[in-house]
Amino acid sequence: MKNMIKDAAVLFVITLFAGLILGVVYQVTKEPIALAEEKAAKEAYAEVFPSASDFSLLTESMPEDTEWQNDFSEAGFEMVEVKNVLEALDKDGALLGYVLTVTSHEGYGGDITFTMGICTDGTLNGISILSISETAGLGMKAEEVLKPQFANKNFPSFTYTKSGSVADNQIDAISGATITTNAVTTAVNGGLYYFQTQLGGSGYEAK
Repeated sequence: MKNMIKDAAVLFVITLFAGLILGVVYQVTKEPIALAEEKAAKEAYAEVFPSASDFSLLTESMPEDTEWQNDFSEAGFEMVEVKNVLEALDKDGALLGYVLTVTSHEGYGGDITFTMGICTDGTLNGISILSISETAGLGMKAEEVLKPQFANKNFPSFTYTKSGSVADNQIDAISGATITTNAVTTAVNGGLYYFQTQLGGSGYEAK
């Protein structure tokens, strides 16, 4: 019995010290991690809207309006989340468009998060991937295969194909990574839908 109490006490002390060490490590690394994430986000904003001189946060999350959220889901975007919508401004403060941070919860290896820059006329400047954990050699090719295909295009939505695109709004799928292709394409369309219904854009065509 005494040995059990002794072992339990030793285990408690070890656990306590481990918890304290983890807490100290978290406090030490929390600020550098936050700064690194902020720096990466700012670089992504500039990448998808290089003509902007400044960015102003418009909203941190999607509208709480239940009817709109239902419409968003019914349009096929129930697994898409839009956050951190920023206004892209020129040097005089005039509105050039918007930068949206979009997350797809349909990735093969988990969430896929990227920024997308949309001009006021609906032109998609492009996307910049912030985080992705897809299969190496397949879904991880999203950066080199999918990303360039969205740049400088003005369409209300995109589709993807596995047999070679025949239209400018068609995206060539990553070979062997249809799930990743679908996740990114759907999330881009979700961001465009948000722009069209919440930021003054127009022209959405239901799939």
